[in-house]
Amino acid sequence: MLVLTRRENERIVFPEVGITVELVAINGSRARIGVDAPSEVRILRHEIAEKEGVTSETPSLSIPLQRHPKLEKLGKASHEVRNHLNSTNIAAQLLRRQIDAGMLDDAESTVRTLLQELELLQTEVLQPQPKAVPAPESTATPPSALLVEDDKNEQSLLAGFLRMAGFEIITASDGREALDYLLNNERPDVVLMDMLMPHVDGPTTISEIRQHPALRDLKIFAVSGTSPMKLGVETGPEGIDRWFHKPIDPEELAREMARDLVS
Repeated sequence: MLVLTRRENERIVFPEVGITVELVAINGSRARIGVDAPSEVRILRHEIAEKEGVTSETPSLSIPLQRHPKLEKLGKASHEVRNHLNSTNIAAQLLRRQIDAGMLDDAESTVRTLLQELELLQTEVLQPQPKAVPAPESTATPPSALLVEDDKNEQSLLAGFLRMAGFEIITASDGREALDYLLNNERPDVVLMDMLMPHVDGPTTISEIRQHPALRDLKIFAVSGTSPMKLGVETGPEGIDRWFHKPIDPEELAREMARDLVS
């Protein structure tokens, strides 16, 4: 079991991925964290990354999964690896926002989850891999999204990140819960949906939504490690409006959501 309580100058080592994380110091609302990683892994402070023009296509803060044809298979192992990578990526960016906002108690919880996900990644034998997005313009009612995700860590981290980016987030753990919410509550501006879920999966949920007169034009964004072609899901009015492939860049997702919901 990973010990998550660390004093200053104590380290946590992930030997299979060659990364060491050290809590250097805590001073007021700032935490200094040292990261030692292989030479091929770039580690930049956010302001330096912006100065160098690092984009979401040139990752700098997370450890991405290298693209490989085998990862397109729907096997359990590759699905879990993508989920752990996605949670790690979101946690790293959520942590930065929480520290900048002085939310140290929340940041401590996020660090705990981040380290947990790194440990799980280590067991999956992966090969050693995000730019800030402005929150949507302040309005009386913030844009709302129904996040449908069965992985509890992913659900909690992504919901937390999007809330800090200015969205109102409702969560559901599968398609059945999502449909129940949509049929009995004020509809959200967009649904963010994983595809591989228990009980009622993503494609089935999409079909039900598109067949309901009051929900037909509801925006649906897929957040999934699979592809629409493999699942037979259309892209367009009868299916998914946008497809975001895991591991996602949560900054990009928030930026694209803000752009689509005000257009």
